[in-house]
Amino acid sequence: MINKPFMQQGQVKYLKLYLPAIVMCLFLFGACENDLNKVRAIAAADSTKDISQTVGVEMLFSDSAIVKLKLTAPLSISYKDKKKQPITLMPHGVKVVFYDVDIKQIGNIVADTGIQRETEKLIIFRKNVVATNPEGTVYKSEELIYDQGKKQIYSTKNVLMTKVGGDQMTGTSFVSDDKLLHPIFQNATAVIHVDNSIAQ
Repeated sequence: MINKPFMQQGQVKYLKLYLPAIVMCLFLFGACENDLNKVRAIAAADSTKDISQTVGVEMLFSDSAIVKLKLTAPLSISYKDKKKQPITLMPHGVKVVFYDVDIKQIGNIVADTGIQRETEKLIIFRKNVVATNPEGTVYKSEELIYDQGKKQIYSTKNVLMTKVGGDQMTGTSFVSDDKLLHPIFQNATAVIHVDNSIAQ
């Protein structure tokens, strides 16, 4: 893991004052511009959290001394929630690359924002999420959740899967193995190309 600390005294004060509000807005309201007074009230009530910021984040995750994935993000902001569980917010984008035993890239996930819940072994990808599996199949959604403990990737949001040949499947939610090779969709519809024609 390569961390490049970047924190000045004034920025620490700023983060302690406003970051909890930003995080709570992301979880509860989706956007913070709508009610500045509400944001300030939340920040003032929760300004004592231990918060740290890191730029140029690169983290390697391994299993039995074998590198399984690499996470990169331009910025991460870490804090603990009310249950003292460590949470890392990546508000400016996140990318995860998956590797096989030979350290060969076999897939990736990119998103506009990311949240790592360390204790629960979850990485949550939100907004414009695009994931690619070893076969080149692409998944798109507004949210994907990677459960490292269960070795699953799932979503409770609409998901569009597009295979290399153009076949597509959509569902209101789905669950798959952590390589995205065996997905199970709920309320699925499909577009299948047969002899240059399309069947639904």
